[in-house]
Amino acid sequence: MRYQPNPHFMRLFEMFTSAPDSIGQNLQQRLGEAHSDSPLLLATGTDLVLFPGGGRPPTSVDIRKGTKGFFEITAVSHLGLAIPYLARLRELGDLGCKTAARELIAQCRVVQDFNSVSYWRDEVAVTAWRGHEEKITDLVDYTCATTADYLERAVENPKLLNFEYMRANLLEGDGADAVAVPFNDMMAATFALSALDSLHRSLKWLHEQSIDWARLMVIVAGRAGRPSAGLTWQTNNVCPLLYEASNHELDPARLIIAPTAPAIELEQLTDNEASARAEAQYRRFWYGCLSSVEMSRLMWPGYPAFRKGIDQTPVVDSDTEVVDAMPRVRSVHDKRAIVTRLRYVMEDPGAQIATAGMQFVLDQLSVNGNRPELVEIPGFTYTTYPVGSRR
Repeated sequence: MRYQPNPHFMRLFEMFTSAPDSIGQNLQQRLGEAHSDSPLLLATGTDLVLFPGGGRPPTSVDIRKGTKGFFEITAVSHLGLAIPYLARLRELGDLGCKTAARELIAQCRVVQDFNSVSYWRDEVAVTAWRGHEEKITDLVDYTCATTADYLERAVENPKLLNFEYMRANLLEGDGADAVAVPFNDMMAATFALSALDSLHRSLKWLHEQSIDWARLMVIVAGRAGRPSAGLTWQTNNVCPLLYEASNHELDPARLIIAPTAPAIELEQLTDNEASARAEAQYRRFWYGCLSSVEMSRLMWPGYPAFRKGIDQTPVVDSDTEVVDAMPRVRSVHDKRAIVTRLRYVMEDPGAQIATAGMQFVLDQLSVNGNRPELVEIPGFTYTTYPVGSRR
């Protein structure tokens, strides 16, 4: 028989913590009411939503998948992984890998034919990429052409799918049969271009909101990439973004990462009553997580306090063999750190993949007044891609 606690003890437990009218629930409600005019920012995997407080309506901005150019540039970035993944499938005896390779070749050719400067300049029209459209067109044409050519040859010559050969000639670009631009550079460039767009727009929107950062309550809600990713300050994209946007005024202790927080659809915010209910729900959730912080400071002020660590960025040198946190990129030429970040986000299940291209771009936007034209992009700014066939 399953154990059941004594009901008298259970009632004693519930009176403090779990009953709807418990002491703990009552304190959380009172704290929420006392701070109902404090701004609350909700960050999801795709959006930032600001509840200004005091009954004012929320505002929001799409920071990822709903934006122009995200899927296009990410699709091209993935080609740097597609060939090694197909090679591994072949090693594992997958009978469909040749068919998959031929389908990928065909789609690369389709994208090559469609790719043009006018598409990137007039249809995608990403503000942060303005002035880079010709080079992006060249990068896309080169990557698709090289992928298709490499796979066409690999279907006939499996030597090209040997990992030692691929590392030297496709990824690193230091082998005897090296491609014109190493795919490590291409992946670094596409990651950084994607980050440049999302960070520029997010910073612009955040700066326009006149946020009282010292009082801001933040909930980073829901899934962000892999189910295991983005659960700490160091591995979540939003945390450094908000910290830089606030000019380091945001109190890290007021930010909680909560994968279990309730989901929200932006359509709800267009209805005043539904929006008010959602805001009240998130305020209760925030105080449900952090009301104990206030109490601990009142009860034990003379004991060591907890402080959330936000800077764990190792430097990668030529003799570095292992990192236990995302390394810092010191310059656009710090290729070892740039590629280590690519490996890190794939190797650490807790890391968000998009984080690979963020830090160096965010640092530059922060010191240059959010001017994307002043940002140096790894694998792009000082890299020459062959002129595309559809310029």
